[in-house]
Amino acid sequence: MPGGDISDLDKNRVLAQWLEWQLRQVRNRIRELEVQELKDKRRAEQARAGQRWKIQPQRSNVAALLHRGDCSLYSSEMGFLDREEAIIALAEPDIEACQICKPETGLVQT
Repeated sequence: MPGGDISDLDKNRVLAQWLEWQLRQVRNRIRELEVQELKDKRRAEQARAGQRWKIQPQRSNVAALLHRGDCSLYSSEMGFLDREEAIIALAEPDIEACQICKPETGLVQT
């Protein structure tokens, strides 16, 4: 290295290190964005579930229960009801409202 000049090899090594650092930064940002996107998606699904209802089938001497879609007492990924169907279900004598999630709140005008 006459005159203190940096060789092409050294320049390219430094450039490679810098590009690798940049790539790590971009990959970290991608991971952050993926996590945020997943959180947003879960939040939207939970909000949507709050606008749906589900029926827990009757068991032996316990009446069937109507739950909000986001009620954690009864987990079901299928058979969601819309608002009209939930109103009809509440009118049935053998279906009761869950005392925890209170699915009738805002559903039936009193």
